[in-house]
Formats: sequence, C-alpha cells, structure tokens
Amino acid sequence: MDSSIQESLLVPEELSNIVDLKTRIWTESKMIWKIAFPAMVARVTSFGMIVVTQAFLGHIGKLELAAYALLQSFIVRLINGILIGMSSATETLCGQAFGARHHHMMGVHLQRSWIVDGAAATILLPLVTFAAPIFRLLGQEEDIAIAAGNMSPWFIPYVYYLVFSLTIQMYLQAQLKNEVVGWFSAISFVLHILLSWIFVNKLELGTAGAMGALTISTWSLVIGLLVYIFGGWCPNTWKGFTKAAFADILPVVKLSISSGFMICLEIWYNSIIILAAGYMKNATTAISAFSICHNILAWEFMLSVGFLGAACVRVANELGRGNAKAAKFSIKIILSTSIVIGVVFWVLCLSFGEEISHFLTSDEEVAETVSSLAVLLAFSILLNSVQPVLTGVAVGAGVQSVVAFVNLGSYYIIGLPAGILLGYVVHLEVQGLWIGLLSGVVVQTLILSYIIWRTDWDEQVNKASERLRRWFLKSEKDAIESSTPA
Repeated sequence: MDSSIQESLLVPEELSNIVDLKTRIWTESKMIWKIAFPAMVARVTSFGMIVVTQAFLGHIGKLELAAYALLQSFIVRLINGILIGMSSATETLCGQAFGARHHHMMGVHLQRSWIVDGAAATILLPLVTFAAPIFRLLGQEEDIAIAAGNMSPWFIPYVYYLVFSLTIQMYLQAQLKNEVVGWFSAISFVLHILLSWIFVNKLELGTAGAMGALTISTWSLVIGLLVYIFGGWCPNTWKGFTKAAFADILPVVKLSISSGFMICLEIWYNSIIILAAGYMKNATTAISAFSICHNILAWEFMLSVGFLGAACVRVANELGRGNAKAAKFSIKIILSTSIVIGVVFWVLCLSFGEEISHFLTSDEEVAETVSSLAVLLAFSILLNSVQPVLTGVAVGAGVQSVVAFVNLGSYYIIGLPAGILLGYVVHLEVQGLWIGLLSGVVVQTLILSYIIWRTDWDEQVNKASERLRRWFLKSEKDAIESSTPA
C-alpha cells in the first residue's frame, strides 16, 4: 500500500493538523480512487455481462429481447436489489471492524452473510421458477410470458452467483483489497464476450448459447475470488470456517433485512416502471426500449456504485476508528469528485443519445423510442452522480433503515403515481413513465442531502463503537492467551 495512504489510514487526526488543505485533498482523493476505481471496474464489467447478453439476444429477435428485458428488469433486478441491500450489511460490519482493527471478525461477518443471503436467495427463487404464471397474472402478453418462462431457469445459477460475488466483493473492498475483484471481473467480462460470440454467432445456439455464456462467465468470477480467499491471500481476515458464524446471527439478519429493504425499494421501483410499460399499446416495443435505456442508466450507475463503495468504506473505517472529522471530510471529497464525472457523462449522453440505441438493437421502432428518451436519460445520469454517494454514506454509518423510509416515500408516494399519471392519463407514454421515475429520484436526493447535512457524526462514532463491542468475538489466538495462566 502507498505509504501516504497507509499513514492517513493510521493517523488521520495527526496528519490533518500538520498538512495543508491541498495535501489533505490529494491524500483523500488517492484513498478514494484506490477503493472506487477497482469497484467501478468490477461493477461495470459485472453488469456489462447483462448488457452484452441483452445485445446478443436483441440480434436474435424482438420476442427474445422483450422476454429477457422483462425477466431481467423485473424479477432478477428485484432479487438483485434485495441481495445487494442485504450484502451492504457485510460492507458496514466489515468496514467498521477493519477500522477498529478487529480483522478476524471480517471473516466471521462474511460467513454470516453467506448464511443469511443464501437463505434469502432460496426463499426468492420461486419468483424465477414461476416467471411465466407471474407475468400472466400481471397481465403481460401471452407470447412474452411464455418466452420468459422458457428463459427463466437459466437465471437460477445467476441468483446464487449474486450471493457469493456481492458479499465477497464487499468483504475484500472493506480491507482495501478490491484490486483483485477488478481484475477477476474484467477477465470474466472478456470471457463472456468471447463465449457469447462463439455460442451465439458461431455455434448458433440461440438463447441457450447466450444464457449459457452468462452462467459460465459469472461463476468463473466467483470461483476465482474463492480461490483468492481460501488460498491464503487474506491471512488476517480469513481464519477458516467457524461455528462462530452462527452465533449472534439475529442482529445481522435485522441489519441485512433493513439494508435489503432499502435497496429493494429502489430497484423494485424501477422494475415496476418497466412492468407498467408492458400495459401500453405496443408493449413489446415499450418494454424493449425502456429496458435498453434503463440498462444504459444502470451501467453508468455502476461507476457511481464505485463512489458508493468508497463512501461506505471511508465512512465506516473512520467511524470504526473514532474519527468523525475525517468521515465528514471524506464525504465532501467523494461527492465533489462524483458530481464532476456525472456532468461529463451528462454532456456525452446529450450529445450522442440518438446513436446509442442502434448499438443495442436492430429494430428501428425500438431504436426510435430509445432516442426519444435520450434527454431524460441524460438528467437521470446526472442525478446518479449524487444519490449513490449519499446512499453509501448511509450504509457506512449503518443507518439503512432511515434511507428505506426515504425511498418508500420518494418512490412510491411521489415517483410511481406521477409516472402512471403522466404515462397513461396525460398520454406521454414511456416519456411520462420516465419523468415520474426521475421525480422520485429528485425528491430522494434532496431528502438524503438534508439528512446527511444534519447528521451528528460524533453520535455516529458512538453508535459504531457500541455495535463493534456488541458483536466482537475474540480470535482463537486471543482466547488461548486469555485462558493461559500468567
């Protein structure tokens, strides 16, 4: 690790007294990018596999694209949102444990997350297996529902891939080892493109080829990360499997549920909007176009997730270390950096919005609908530079339940009704739905900004200290030493 980074991690209060503001900003920025850039690579390439699969299916046929879009945008995204949220509990606990130097507890927290998240994934699995009757019940067109039902079994291994990949990434990120996640994710992404080309274009395996490539490439990432952990590259934080993972698991379940509820409300909100597009006159075109735009937004959002992770790690580390001032300073630097990057992508989307659509579909009607959403997409991307950072701050502080209520009000009391009203009553079609979606995000961003501005960070330090004491378990070495007579 860079010496300046290591020093700032160990003695941030002393450094803040002897260096000028410019040096502090430079040092903090290096720490942020050390966390954020590998996380960006990991998330962009991981989600890129979904987009690549969509692109290959989009050139197979419109029905296959619509079925995949409905499955991925509604059911899989819902499950993904719940598991991302539940995995953020791992990020909170591991980040604060690392800051407090309770390194051995990080492996215990990882195993607890596997137990809790794995159980949650199993409970949610019927949403995948019964996709066709669910979509029929929701009034989707019969041919789309049948195609989605035929495709849905391919997503079963993907659901369990999420359990391991999300928790492992957050475990490694909390201890500043996320470079390996970036490398493995990039390699698996390249593998996915190669396999998709071979299976779909050369072997002409159709839907089975595209989905088979997704299964192989995603699980290659998980296997690589498990080999890294079990192979001894995390000696301080991984001490092997332990029964301690089952001890005091109820508080972890509670934190995971509140975390899952927080993200789920956000992801499900987007999924319901896409589902609502299925009730329009030309449902296949509406779903396909809305899904393409949303996947572009979600792919760019993966960059923001890097800053979300950086915000979470830096805030959790500093709270675990007991330094409220350093946590507040880090928030300011991360937010400023993310906004600058958001403005750049906002300009790019406004400039090249119409060209994007033809890359992901050969259907001119779908491409035209995508182009009509380009301006709204650009402003959604701009908001992406703020909202994820605020969410990351909340996760780092362990106040996910507060954000969950904010999401509930912003999205379901304001955003969703506005989208339905504009889309169906005012007859703005998919543009109306997207304006409603955007209004909910605006309200959420404003409320979260106010909450974080008013937060007493000294109080958050005390809460983090209490949480660390409550869930602390002695390492085997410490237990042996304490039981040995002096």
